[in-house]
Amino acid sequence: MTVLREALADYLRLRRSLGHQMAETAWLLPDFVAFMEDRGQTTVTIAAALAWAKSREGEVVTTVSPRRVTAVRGFARQLIGTDPDTEVPPLGLLPYRQRWRPPFLYSDADIAAVMAATDTFDPPLRAATYRTLIGLLAATGLRVSEAINLDRPQPKTQLG
Repeated sequence: MTVLREALADYLRLRRSLGHQMAETAWLLPDFVAFMEDRGQTTVTIAAALAWAKSREGEVVTTVSPRRVTAVRGFARQLIGTDPDTEVPPLGLLPYRQRWRPPFLYSDADIAAVMAATDTFDPPLRAATYRTLIGLLAATGLRVSEAINLDRPQPKTQLG
């Protein structure tokens, strides 16, 4: 196992122990380390990170290359503690504009039709639950996940 590969294993282990899932990073960084090993490099540099990110992207520009550089940035920030020659890629090295889709606004008739469709659900409690959820979403503008995660605080009990 190379020094860089050991450092990657330590980095992922540390970040996961701190509660980070590291799903995309754990998928991207082994490829970066293999790229570095193929080139015979042992020190992370901005040029190497940029070359790796660009080598893995085709003709179409996507948000993947900036995310690759972001993964390397986190790894390099840890490596700089043990290898002072490490270069941390700066923010905005590969800029991208995230494209958000505009929200779809339902008309009052659409909302009424969806709520009426819940009457066909069985059992009746399911129909009432969905009708309430749809009404809550329409009235407040909450996201579905926000509405589902609503909860009221548990009352404090005094023992003794």
